[in-house]
Order: sequence, then structure tokens, then C-alpha cells
Amino acid sequence: MENFLKGKIALVTGGSSGLGFAAAELLAQHGAHVYITGRRADALEAAKKRIGKNISAISADVTSLTEMKQVQEIIKGAHGSLDIIFANAGGGKYKELDQITEEFYNQTFDVNVKGTLFTVQAMLPILNNGSSIIINSSITADMGLPAFSMYAATKAAVRSFAKSWSSDLKDRGIRVNSLSPGTVPTEGYEHEIGMTPQQVDDYIARVTPSIPLGRVGTPREVAEALLFLASDRSSFITGIDLVVDGGQTQIYAGRN
Repeated sequence: MENFLKGKIALVTGGSSGLGFAAAELLAQHGAHVYITGRRADALEAAKKRIGKNISAISADVTSLTEMKQVQEIIKGAHGSLDIIFANAGGGKYKELDQITEEFYNQTFDVNVKGTLFTVQAMLPILNNGSSIIINSSITADMGLPAFSMYAATKAAVRSFAKSWSSDLKDRGIRVNSLSPGTVPTEGYEHEIGMTPQQVDDYIARVTPSIPLGRVGTPREVAEALLFLASDRSSFITGIDLVVDGGQTQIYAGRN
């Protein structure tokens, strides 16, 4: 394994499972020391044990600016600075328009939008010039899926953050990009969205024909795209949304 991130310090929020875990594992394998955060200490410790090296875990809620500042202080105390942020923590559930409550709205936007904002804001004082920030968005921001409007709206919002912040931080050479996965099944389909295993299987079977590559993606494939944006190999890229969807939103998958 090539250690081209050796000496880099990374933060992955929501890093105990799914896309966050895959990203943290790959960053660590390439030499970065990775901090993962999440709300469940037991899940964080399990993830830390699975990754094995170049990994630290901090229990923290991204919706709390106070807790994210504490994360910043821990990283600063141990390493002095930070080079990579993957603002990944988030989730969403299906809810018909007439079923959306104020509580549901606040919960979805607090985690996905407020959490992304305050994660990045809290880390700004220790971010090195030339750092890379990657924000986890989604192809749902473009697709108009039924009963998924709250989640999609939050992902459109954070994609906008990436564009605006790339302008805000350009004088420090800090690159900000978003990453939009397509259909990539993770634990979140069950734990966050609330699908049963059978519903997940049925969904995969239903959506696969719309994917030109003929299959759903894997967390590792999204992590590989993240690795590119996190490294100097993407040094002339900022403000973009990198779509990792097997062509689902880009290419017509039907038959003539």
C-alpha cells in the first residue's frame, strides 16, 4: 500500500460505519492519521479496532458546536494541525410531504446541514493552508425522489456550501469539494432510513436497471473517490461535485 498521505492528519465525521468507515479505513491505509467521530462510543471503538492503525476515535455530536470545538482541541493537542476533513455525518428517512413535522425538519437539517457547517467552522483554526475539505452530498439532490425531499434538500444545501466555501478559503489554498454517491447500500439503509433487509434487496433489484454499469456501488468505491479529492493528486480541483454513481444520473441506461 502506497503511503502517499503519510504525515497527514484527517478527520472523518460519522466514521464508525458505512461510507465514513470506508473512507477512514482507506485514508489510514495510505498513511494518514485519522480521527473518526460519532455519537456512539461503542461503535467508534469497534471501528477503531477494525481499522487497527493510524486511527483515533472521539465521541462527539456534530450538531453541537461545543463538542466539535472539543474535537478540534484534542486534534490540536495531539498533532497541532489538520489536513483533511471529510464532513460525512448525516442521514435521512423517507417522509411524505404531508407527514413532515417541525421535529423531523429540525432533526434532518440539524445533522446534515448544521452539523456540516459547524464541523468545518470548528476546524478552521487548525486547518493547514493547502488542506482539503470534502463534503458528503448525494445524487438525491438532483433527482426529485418521492418522499425524500428533506434529505435531498439538505444535500443540495451542503453542495452549495462546498462551492461557496471554496471561494471563502481560496486565499489559504484550501480546496473544498463535495462528493455525491449514487446507490451505495450501507448499514444506513436499515439504521437510518428504516428499511428491512428484504426492502433493501428489493430496492437494489428495482434500481439496478437504471444504473448503466449494471450494479450498485460499494463504500470502498466511494472511498477511492474521496481519497483522490483528499490528496494532492487533485491539487487543481476545487468547488466541484464529484458524482460516484455508476452513471445513474449521467447516462441513459435504457435500451433502444
